[in-house]
Amino acid sequence: MTQSGKPYAEVIGDPIAHSKSPLIHGFWLKALGMDADYRACHVTPDALADYIANRREDPLWRGCNVTIPHKIAVIEHVADPGDVRSSIGAMNTIARDEQGALFGTNTDAGGFYAPLGQSDFTGADVAVIGAGGASRAVLFALARMEVASVTIHARNPLKAMGLLASFALKGQVRGMDDPLGEVDLLVNTSPLGMKGFDPLVLDLSPLPESALVYDIVYNPLETGLLKAARARGLETVDGLEMLIGQAALAFEIFFGAAPPRNRDDELRALLLA
Repeated sequence: MTQSGKPYAEVIGDPIAHSKSPLIHGFWLKALGMDADYRACHVTPDALADYIANRREDPLWRGCNVTIPHKIAVIEHVADPGDVRSSIGAMNTIARDEQGALFGTNTDAGGFYAPLGQSDFTGADVAVIGAGGASRAVLFALARMEVASVTIHARNPLKAMGLLASFALKGQVRGMDDPLGEVDLLVNTSPLGMKGFDPLVLDLSPLPESALVYDIVYNPLETGLLKAARARGLETVDGLEMLIGQAALAFEIFFGAAPPRNRDDELRALLLA
C-alpha cells in the first residue's frame, strides 16, 4: 500500500533510476492540481509476478508504465482485451478497468507516431535498428502508415524476419554492422547510444537529404546518431517526442484526465535541466 494515501501510478523496469516518467507525470499532476502520485519502482524479472499480484490488491494503485525488460513478460499477468499479444506483442501500460480488473495495452505506437503525424510516409522506405520489444510498437505503427518497405538491422536475423512477417511488412533483414540503404526514414529502437550502453555508430551518407532520423533513446537526448544526422542537415526527432507522446496517452488512462499538452515546451525544458 502506498504510504501517501493518495491514488498513484508508477513506472517499473530493471534498471529504472534513469526513467523520466515520474518527472513527466508529476509535472502534469501538479499542473492540473490533482491529488495523486507517480513514482518509479525497481522490479527485477523474478519479482514481476509478485509485483503485479501485490498491486492488484492495492485499491489506490491506478496502474503502471512498463519498460525494459518487462514489456513482453507482463502479457502473461494481466487481461488483454485489445489483443495486444497478437498485434504489437508487447505491453507498456497496465491499468484497471471499470470493474477493477487489470488489463494491458500499448501506448508506444501512438507515442511514436505522434511527431510524424504531419508527414506522409506512405510508400516510404524505412530502416529500423533493433528487433526488441520497442521495435514491435514502431513496426506496428509503420504498417499502419503504409510504408513501402522496412529493412531491420538486427543481431538476430530469424527474430527480425519473424517481426516483418508478424506485421505483414515487406522488407529485408541486415546485420547491425551492415551499411544503411537509401531510406526515407531511419529509426533507432535499440538501446545503443543510451547512457550505459555502447554507442550506435552508423554511416549516414547513403541517406538522401530529405530523410528523417528518429532516435527513441532519450538519455542522453542528444545521442550520437542525432548529432551525426544534424551535422548532415537531416531532419531529426528525439526520444522525448515519443516519451511524452506515449506518457500522455497513459496519463489519461491512469488518471482520467488529459494532460496539458499546451505546456510541452515547459515540460521539455524541465526534462533537459
